[in-house]
Amino acid sequence: MTWTQKILRVNLTTGEIRTEPLNMAWAHQFLGQRGLATKYLVEEIDPTLDPLSPANKLIIATGPLTGTAAATGGRWSVITKGPLTGAIACSNSGGFFGAELKFAGWDMVILEGRAEKPVYLLIENEVATLLDASHLWGRTVWETEETLKHHHQDPQMRVASIGRAGENQVLFAAIVNDLHRAAGRSGVGAVMGSKNLKAIAVRGTVTDAYRPADPEGFAKAVADAKAVLAANGVTGQGLPTYGTQVLMNVINEVGALPTRNHRDIQFEGANAISGEAMHEKRPTDGKANLVTNAACFGCTIACGRISKLDPGHFTVKDKPQYHGCSGGVEYEAAWALGAANGVSDLEALTYVNFLCNEQGMDPITLGATIGAAMELYDLGILTKEEAGLELPTGSVEAMVKLSELCAAGEGFGRIIGLGSRRLCAKYGRPDLSMSVKGQEFPAYDGRGLQGMALEYATSNRGACHVRGYMVSPEVLGIPMKMDPCTTEGKAPMLKTFQDLTAVVDSAGICLFTTFAWGGPDIQSMIQPALGGDWSLDRLMELGERVWNLERRFNLAAGLTGKDDTLPPRLLNEPAKAGPMKGRVAELGKMLPEYYEVRGWTAEGVPTAATVQRLGL
Repeated sequence: MTWTQKILRVNLTTGEIRTEPLNMAWAHQFLGQRGLATKYLVEEIDPTLDPLSPANKLIIATGPLTGTAAATGGRWSVITKGPLTGAIACSNSGGFFGAELKFAGWDMVILEGRAEKPVYLLIENEVATLLDASHLWGRTVWETEETLKHHHQDPQMRVASIGRAGENQVLFAAIVNDLHRAAGRSGVGAVMGSKNLKAIAVRGTVTDAYRPADPEGFAKAVADAKAVLAANGVTGQGLPTYGTQVLMNVINEVGALPTRNHRDIQFEGANAISGEAMHEKRPTDGKANLVTNAACFGCTIACGRISKLDPGHFTVKDKPQYHGCSGGVEYEAAWALGAANGVSDLEALTYVNFLCNEQGMDPITLGATIGAAMELYDLGILTKEEAGLELPTGSVEAMVKLSELCAAGEGFGRIIGLGSRRLCAKYGRPDLSMSVKGQEFPAYDGRGLQGMALEYATSNRGACHVRGYMVSPEVLGIPMKMDPCTTEGKAPMLKTFQDLTAVVDSAGICLFTTFAWGGPDIQSMIQPALGGDWSLDRLMELGERVWNLERRFNLAAGLTGKDDTLPPRLLNEPAKAGPMKGRVAELGKMLPEYYEVRGWTAEGVPTAATVQRLGL
């Protein structure tokens, strides 16, 4: 089996570190990573606690396929109660950190309490130590990783850390690993900062900690699955060439690209910040923004972007630390920093993306919050005197400056660091926060894509595109083409997608594989890896169990069915132009059916029969 069957428990308050056996009964119910760590969190914390209190726990988790030969088997997750939303938070990352943790012999690390002073956790195979991080506090993610590798004389060490955003408890602070991969959403970095934990550094060389139950069967299943990825137009061609940025012009043409804080659904500057634009040579230096693509551990897709800025651009002209190559913008970041603010300067977006990686911030919430601030400014509600600068929508300079202030925790950047829900409430216009449960929308407008509207409203971690991804059937025609304008059939399809996504996240592989893989492809690898009975029906029920476990946590935390809604703008303001002109998000037609197919009451509460059936 491919669990290591070991958990590392670290009490930051007392400094105690101990090893525990993995609860295998829970592992067979929840698989690993997202599902299994959520089970541990639910069992161990009061759902009503303050997310930034020492009583909250931060769980770093791998899946049973993490660190194996399975394509994209490099995923790991951070599970906690999120400070941005007050709901369950599970933030997923790639890179090489997750596999290294598995190589060190651990399925999971549970972090409790709060250290008196800044510390970092060093994991060298089965030995874990808490060490002083006072010299690292106040330093960037990039500096922290370089310092730790140099100090321990190990360039192969993998580091996950927070920047100043996490230290300052920016409510959308991220945990960044491998310099530019991130557990990005819901403020998991703020929780890490609240615990005075600067970084986790891992080196693993254990090779016999785990192995597939059926090595030959697993090897064949993996080879077959990789062939499917290579032959698919999205995973074999589109994503390697353009990354997720392949979607910028596609979604804009559909008429579902949220623009200027969702005031519009098409952006006239989309092409200038697209994946295609990243390939074009700049007139200033004759070089392209994109240098190459990059892959996470075990990935055959390689959708990552490595970019290099124009050294003469105003954002970095006198900042040589940004003149090298690093993680370039992906679709969500390019949208949030660009179209959401009416900004079409690709170099500025790339600089702020570098900044988000360097200081540990979620670019989606950052950009969407700046977009809300710009609308407040346009309306005369937020003044130049309060903000400290002029903030008209479309201002490249304002977008950059606010991002820098937020990263530094200075001036109006401290307000931006609270997210759009708190910002807009502060100025008496909560309706201008384009968020669900306090988490900002990603790059799809629910008026143009009805299935995405339902997905946003019902996501357990607030507005999210990777808890079902109804863009697949509504735009890409995967696994079947659905009319984006209709509400028919969206509820049952979304439930299936949500349950399957929970399986993917719990297994330790990447969601992007599902552009090519269906449930049978995933099951074909899990079965020989783990042995026993892992039928597709059982896996889908497991995904449903994970979804309901998260839902019940949120209900216990104080959320209700009334939180399964969208901003008034999407429900009441028809799209102004483009292919989706005149449309609104018809959530009211879909939500009752969704509750029904989920086995929930009309108020959105799992029924006793559902709870019993799923063993919750």
